[in-house]
Amino acid sequence: MSAKIFILFILGFSFYHLTGVDLGANPRGRTKGEEEKVYLFPGTGFFIKNRDPYQDEQAHKWFLEAVKLQRSGELSDALKLFEKFSKRRCDLIVDFEGDSVLIGPESIYRAALIRERQGDWKKAFDHLQLVAKAYVRYDFERVASSLMRLAERIATEDLPKKWGFVPRLRSGSEDRERLNQIVELSRGPKFAPRALMVLAEISLKDNKHEEAVDALERLVNYYPEHYLAEKSYFMLGNIHKNFVSGPSYDQGSTLQALHYYEDYIILFEEVPRRGADETQEQFQERKEEALKRKKLAREGRNEMRESLAQSKLEIGKYVEQYGKYFLVRWKELGNQPALQFYNQAITTAPESTAAREAEVRVAELRNE
Repeated sequence: MSAKIFILFILGFSFYHLTGVDLGANPRGRTKGEEEKVYLFPGTGFFIKNRDPYQDEQAHKWFLEAVKLQRSGELSDALKLFEKFSKRRCDLIVDFEGDSVLIGPESIYRAALIRERQGDWKKAFDHLQLVAKAYVRYDFERVASSLMRLAERIATEDLPKKWGFVPRLRSGSEDRERLNQIVELSRGPKFAPRALMVLAEISLKDNKHEEAVDALERLVNYYPEHYLAEKSYFMLGNIHKNFVSGPSYDQGSTLQALHYYEDYIILFEEVPRRGADETQEQFQERKEEALKRKKLAREGRNEMRESLAQSKLEIGKYVEQYGKYFLVRWKELGNQPALQFYNQAITTAPESTAAREAEVRVAELRNE
């Protein structure tokens, strides 16, 4: 064995024993039970990860020192100490300025605020998400409100540049995933409907129409009493309306749009009451927008009815002209199949041009 091969063998042998990684193994060949376990806390240490909770005395010392640095404006040094708590768990509760504080999540929450202030919104979001998942006793509304604020800022505002000059790249899929995570974490009417609405809006912006429909349908199905359900029905009608290809094509989208427009007009004759999270100014603005939506919904409903009526008219004409070639009982049925479609066109949209033409065809066929 040459010296070079011997050295490579020794290095490989040492790496295997230090890391436990089999260099010759095929990672795709691992069974499900052999996959690496996913931990909430990554742990500390390089080769061997320590995920045991921090010692109370050390954790308390770090927390007090970090708070002191934060108050003196030394945010970078404070951040280093606060972010230690994102590596390993800490369930120590201390009396801090007259309140009982769970210092593990409190430290991570403060780290998130500093990260947000520094412009690293994505890292701030990750910290808050860790708090929501790992510490169920911590103030969830405080965390959820911050998560929602950050998700909206990341999805809609210009991302701050790193170090003041390096652009941060936006990912639409990551934006949508963050909002989905808020929905999963929240599962309640206070934050989930708002997250679903923002998710739908940015999905439409990214031309992800199916994802937008999914978000809006979840909103109206799970939170029908929320004031955002009104806007959701209208948006669903508009999305399906944009899928309509014309009366000569499949009318599935036309029927869906018509369904949502009609539900909207029936369910929201009155504007939903002011939400607990709305200011009077926001409520007034929503009322004005709802009045505009109601007018547009009526127009959309009429347009979809006319499209459906036109489709029935075209089918009736086709059956009248070519039915004898494919209808089994054509001689026995006579003009009945065509008359059926013409009558459907009339009842679907009585005031439409298609209905007028259908009435003419019905009169002519009955006089034959």
